[in-house]
Amino acid sequence: MPRLTVNGQEVEVAPGTNLIEAAHAAGFEVPHYCYHPALSIAGQCRLCMVDIERNPRPQIACNTQAVDGMVVHTETERVRETRQSVMEFHLINHPLDCPVCDQAGECWLQIYYMKHGLYNPRMVDEKVHKPKAVPLGPHVILDAERCILCSRCVRFCDEVTRTGELGIFNRGDHSEIGLFPGRDLANRYSANVIDICPVGALTDRDFRFQVRVWYLDTAKSVCAGCARGCNIEVHVNRKRPHHAQGRRVARLKPRFNEAVNAWWICDDGRYGFKWVDDETRLTVPTRREGDATVEMGWDDAVAGVAGTLARVRPAEVGVLVSPKMSNEDLWALRRLTERLGIGEVAFRVPARTPRDEDDFLIRADKNPNTRGAELIGLDGDAAAILAGARAGRLRCLWVFHHDLLASAWPDAETLAALGAVETLIFSGTNANRTSALAHWVLPSAAWVERDGTFTNFQGRVQRFRAAMEPLGQALPDWEALGRVLGVLGDVPLPPRAERWFRALAEAVPAFAGMRYQTIADAGQTIAPGDS
Repeated sequence: MPRLTVNGQEVEVAPGTNLIEAAHAAGFEVPHYCYHPALSIAGQCRLCMVDIERNPRPQIACNTQAVDGMVVHTETERVRETRQSVMEFHLINHPLDCPVCDQAGECWLQIYYMKHGLYNPRMVDEKVHKPKAVPLGPHVILDAERCILCSRCVRFCDEVTRTGELGIFNRGDHSEIGLFPGRDLANRYSANVIDICPVGALTDRDFRFQVRVWYLDTAKSVCAGCARGCNIEVHVNRKRPHHAQGRRVARLKPRFNEAVNAWWICDDGRYGFKWVDDETRLTVPTRREGDATVEMGWDDAVAGVAGTLARVRPAEVGVLVSPKMSNEDLWALRRLTERLGIGEVAFRVPARTPRDEDDFLIRADKNPNTRGAELIGLDGDAAAILAGARAGRLRCLWVFHHDLLASAWPDAETLAALGAVETLIFSGTNANRTSALAHWVLPSAAWVERDGTFTNFQGRVQRFRAAMEPLGQALPDWEALGRVLGVLGDVPLPPRAERWFRALAEAVPAFAGMRYQTIADAGQTIAPGDS
């Protein structure tokens, strides 16, 4: 293990570690543009110069490996002058677009200029002009004038997705990023080039001109788009806190987790949040009486649902839960079914169209918590439950989040089952064909509006956190179920997701010993014997 000294701080690093990472381990930042830990070394930006004792000139830190006994200085006068000159070079032809650039506020040209630049510009010649606002694909816009040719995007398409859409064309100060002829930047991970672009050259077509980044609030979360559970940040527009004012969720960004998704997320997950602020969101409990729908408060709705469950025999109740629900929701549901003695519980509803996956991140299972539902013990026979409803054995059916009329089951059979029960209860975030037939509709909070955990297909339990308030009167499913349990005489738990998770961990061996504190930001894997 090489042991070196950085700015007087001794540090030991793994063999092969470059000086950018070695300095970071010692607590020092070496500025850089082209270097990215997931990509090959390009050595193009030349900003990461450092002084190494017994070396006659500064060296780039990205392509210099730490060796035992090396003494490195990152803040000598020579290094600072070199950085300033490199910054001046990068900005020679850079346009003064900051007032209209989406990257303003999180641009490394701005940040590094303030830290390492602050020079008096000497260039008086006309800047080189290049194409602006060029669509590269469905998600990415190129402004070639802003590009500093770090080549991160090119290396990403060559080395990570291996689709090779991008290249650097022409020479000298006329060089620019572009598409190879006949190609579009349309791979399933294309928008990651926006995240790794250090400047405003590649911007998001969906986010473009929506909101300044300093108006965004951020919460750590988990993508709910498939069983991978990629770690993400949810960025919320604090200037639009209410649904009537427009979209609240501004964007999703990947959050680093080496064990799950590293630095990346797929485009489906990145843009799969539009339903959160869609007009179809359910925001108030309702009851259908004939052709009329009556809105009501939660107390009345909970009393009505609890009364129905108390009136029928447990064998006459079927529950179709969803693997889109959190571990806390599923535990509250199991607690309710066990209290009432309901045995007809299942969560596997087949999709109408086959779902694909790849060998990178995307999973065919588009539910974030299938593994959690299995571990909590809710894996019954969903088809048998519907068959029981059609046969008249069930008088009450409670459906969570599923649109059964969008499943692989024939519509005629599904409609017959839904029409045969005396009481159909629907809990979910958005209205659909199933909710339209329900006698009771209970609005659920979206995953970005609440706290909770999912268990991904690898058995990793991961936290997601509330980024904003629920729409209308929507509640987390665990809270709605807890209220029903309270009316039925159960000892209520405090209205906190953490308390429900603690009860789950005390009862289900796979989650034993887990707490929100131990799960933390990176997640916690269930014991191998419990998987």
